[in-house]
Amino acid sequence: MKVINLHQQENELIRLAVENNRQAQQKIYSQFSPKMLSVCRQYVKDIHQAEDIMITAFMKVFTNLKNFQFKGSFEGWIRRIMVNECISFIRVHKKLKYIEDDFVIGRDEESFDSIESQFSVADIQFLIDSLPDGYKIVFNLYAIEGYKHQEIAGMLGISEGTSKSQLSHARKVLKGQINKLKKYSNGTE
Repeated sequence: MKVINLHQQENELIRLAVENNRQAQQKIYSQFSPKMLSVCRQYVKDIHQAEDIMITAFMKVFTNLKNFQFKGSFEGWIRRIMVNECISFIRVHKKLKYIEDDFVIGRDEESFDSIESQFSVADIQFLIDSLPDGYKIVFNLYAIEGYKHQEIAGMLGISEGTSKSQLSHARKVLKGQINKLKKYSNGTE
């Protein structure tokens, strides 16, 4: 029963925000901004730039709120806007390079769940941040956001094969970095 009430409260909050009710907009911003800043930070290293992107994306959220159809998750809808804004920012400010080849390796035997238990979130984020931008974007979209290669290819204007290749290269680089980090933390390097 509480879930239904929460859902109804969220729908009412959205309706009020569509009518430019500043308190409703502030509640939405306060509720979702910490998570959305984290999403933006996954794509952009600099926290200040990530915050600027998030604020710009929230402006788009409120501008387009009337287009939200109450189908699916509201948080997911906001998240998609954040991801698209991050990709737009990276396109404008950085020259992305994608390696086009057919090199694709299978999934790593060790899951990132077991890695997460060995290292802090900051360590993992540092490793992801150190990836080249093309690898990082595809890795985030696939492994974190859950997009399929076809969707990623459409979003980034690349082929599906290039998306798969970028993910494969990202995993290979991350695996090497994780192995180095393990050796360092074990005192063997």
